[in-house]
Amino acid sequence: MAAYTRALAARVASVRSSGGFPVVLGGDCSISLGAMLALRRAGRFGIAYLDGHDDFRHLGIADHVGAAAGEDLAIMTGRGADDLAGIDGLRPYVRDEDVLVLGVRSAESAHLRAAGIAHVTSEEIMASGVTIGSAFTGLDGFWIHVDIDVLDPAYVSAVDSPDPGGLDPSALVSVLRELLSRPGAAGFELTVFDPDLDPDGHQAALVADILEKAWPR
Repeated sequence: MAAYTRALAARVASVRSSGGFPVVLGGDCSISLGAMLALRRAGRFGIAYLDGHDDFRHLGIADHVGAAAGEDLAIMTGRGADDLAGIDGLRPYVRDEDVLVLGVRSAESAHLRAAGIAHVTSEEIMASGVTIGSAFTGLDGFWIHVDIDVLDPAYVSAVDSPDPGGLDPSALVSVLRELLSRPGAAGFELTVFDPDLDPDGHQAALVADILEKAWPR
């Protein structure tokens, strides 16, 4: 996984150096490590982390680790073994104060709150929306991570861990439109969609429609 993270970081850096806007499709949430390693090498970047789960498991709060897809936010913020969290001595790839988690279910938010990591729950977004405001101000830019399980499974259930209480498509479009239109947006990734769980393709079509509506014109 460390080798893959290095390879993906090199690819992301190559796209950015040529003036492109990287779009990464995964896979699981561990692909975020490659993007954040690339950006860490380039300066100080934040991350807008849209996910139904906190992905913040680490040995400070759990008795075991071993599945990076549920630990990548912890790893990128320096909470992990050197072979993955400290590649090239660059721990952390993103500072706690440069993270904004959006769409996490309220039941998953306690550890983020304890760590002082900014977050807005799915319940809060659905009740009153979200304004990004001054987030990422003063940074070199920010990455946009979307685990599609940020959506409620009533809309997209073709994911590994479909939990109720997520966003509806219009809410996700609104959040993404604001993020993607900001000058500091440095790249985008979409993870966790499982086409084997969507045999007729209608959920994939919905995801594509969300991205088309959210993308700046």
